[in-house]
Amino acid sequence: MENSNVKIAINGGIGFGSKLNAKQLAVITKYMHENDELELTTFQQLYITVPESDVAMLKEEFEQVGLACYPVGNFVKSLRTCNFCKGAEEEGMPVAVELNRRLAGRPVPFTLRPAYTGCPIGCGEPLIHDIGVMKVRGGYNLYIGGKSKGADARGGVLLLEEATPEELYGAVEQIIEIYSGQGKRREPFAKFVDRYGFENICHAITGSSPQ
Repeated sequence: MENSNVKIAINGGIGFGSKLNAKQLAVITKYMHENDELELTTFQQLYITVPESDVAMLKEEFEQVGLACYPVGNFVKSLRTCNFCKGAEEEGMPVAVELNRRLAGRPVPFTLRPAYTGCPIGCGEPLIHDIGVMKVRGGYNLYIGGKSKGADARGGVLLLEEATPEELYGAVEQIIEIYSGQGKRREPFAKFVDRYGFENICHAITGSSPQ
């Protein structure tokens, strides 16, 4: 029986910028043929195509050198982040790491793109992604329904303001559950927010309607 190929997404995890070291690159090229190509996405990921039978071994070896592996398709993407230029603690890197751990790879009706930035400058572009988190002085602001492409591109709408980390984790996980349960197949998240209603999502998360 012929072994089929699968595509997986890899990156260096949540850290100071989108970087890979020489050891990580060497491990990646170990699983590539001379004419194979890596696809660099706008979401700080590399796509690599490998035999399906190699996936378990590949993931284990990748993780040993600090590479994170994610499924490709209708899943929550790994968290797009800023460069944490003011430092890990000040810009909330531990919160970003935990948020990514809870969300990345979860199945959803259509590819969902979350983004995080550690200050209001917004280098992680949270307001133009499906789910966006911005660290502010008093906590974390949560935005939903942003859209970066098309003539109907738009910014996300503020759902929570100055939330604690635990409030943020709970809200985002609940949003994913609502989308997973109520979203139509291949329905982009921004369209889902319009159809399902921002006010309904807001009520489910906060217990009240938006002002």
